[in-house]
Amino acid sequence: MTPILDFEHGDPIIIDKTEIYPGEHAVVDIKVGRLPSDTRINIVAHIFRSKNPGPVVLVQGGVHGDEINGVEIVRKSVDSGAFDNIIRGTVIAIPLLNVFGFINFSREVPDGKDVNRNFPGNSKGSLASRVARTLTKKIIPFVDVAIDYHTGGASRYNYPQIRLTKGDQKSLELAKAFNAPYIIEKPVIPKSFRKVAHGLGISTLVYEGGESVRLDGYAIDRGYQGMRNVLRYLKMDTSVHEEDKQYTYLNRTFWIRSPHSGLFIWSKSSGNYVKKGEPLAMIKSPFGGKEFSVFADRDGHIIGHNNASVVNAGDALFHIGQE
Repeated sequence: MTPILDFEHGDPIIIDKTEIYPGEHAVVDIKVGRLPSDTRINIVAHIFRSKNPGPVVLVQGGVHGDEINGVEIVRKSVDSGAFDNIIRGTVIAIPLLNVFGFINFSREVPDGKDVNRNFPGNSKGSLASRVARTLTKKIIPFVDVAIDYHTGGASRYNYPQIRLTKGDQKSLELAKAFNAPYIIEKPVIPKSFRKVAHGLGISTLVYEGGESVRLDGYAIDRGYQGMRNVLRYLKMDTSVHEEDKQYTYLNRTFWIRSPHSGLFIWSKSSGNYVKKGEPLAMIKSPFGGKEFSVFADRDGHIIGHNNASVVNAGDALFHIGQE
């Protein structure tokens, strides 16, 4: 793997006029913009460089500001010293990309735009576009491998899983090393971080685990351990012992949707394997007297489920993956 910028290992990495030499750790505050209140919006990046040459790994959370499990995973990694003693290469850690979304418990920024649908961005565009452009221009050019942390949105819980670009063999090997419970190959989404990174030859893993605005210990632990596993695979961290492989590869996914509106009471949840015809939940009328069963319409693994207590007909209830 070669970085996009052709620089010798002895040269400094220069991010927003800050020079980081081999063997150094620096924290860079990158200005993105200001709110009408004159509040500054910055991207805080921790850069850890080994004295020895090797790949540059980006780990980032909070592309969607309400997806806080990723923020906690990267924060924990920095504060626990996970990157302090890497034996080769460089780690760039960004705990929180979308600061506005985080402080407002929102996926988006003030104009309702999604940072992850605005790459590669525009330095004179909306705040979402400016955040995307800052990452694209000032961070991505150095990166060989990226781990992008996400959760389910809108009351949906995602069982820990890695998503990668279909047909990307390097990313698939990294996904196997990460060792999340599920590996899913997906086409790239237009204007997403993964699409831009893939187009530049960067091996990219998107980790999904847990639910927005809710910390989940299991999802955080799997996301943290998976990142450490990738560093071991890249020979950047020899203190991590290889885990037994536990992942299941899924090549297609689909949603089971609600047949009726009402109170949603599920009996199966994410991580369960279900058989066709197996009951998954009940939809009950709030006035009593009526209830409807929800059944699995094929065999598969539940990789995500809806945590909403009240649903409408057609709402997504269970995300099923098949081997």
